[in-house]
Amino acid sequence: MGLKIIKPVFEAESKITLSPSVTHFFYELEQSIPEETMVKIDVAKFLDDTGTAVESFPSLKLNNSYLNVYINGVVQMEDNFAYTAGENGIGNLLITVPEGSDIVKGTPIIIEVINFDPTHNTSSDETE
Repeated sequence: MGLKIIKPVFEAESKITLSPSVTHFFYELEQSIPEETMVKIDVAKFLDDTGTAVESFPSLKLNNSYLNVYINGVVQMEDNFAYTAGENGIGNLLITVPEGSDIVKGTPIIIEVINFDPTHNTSSDETE
């Protein structure tokens, strides 16, 4: 009998499910911020979607999250802010106002944190 190649054949189905967790935080500036100024806003000054004071900012999941900061409804460039997760005294938003810009008292600042929790299911059937 001659040689032959024997190889297994599988049928597989893969399903990836993304479950986003979206959190918003709201703050209204208590005083104007002039150009070329850096200001730190503590987590305790923010409210959540229900109007309740925030106790901590959520951590960002590595490679499965993103963050947007809106000032007066306009999404900001990443170099204009720094986000630190954590509870009161640790969690904060650091805003750097660039030259030629300022932020007036009463301006809303919104943080939007999106974390994804992906799950992966694979099922396979061996066939001949």
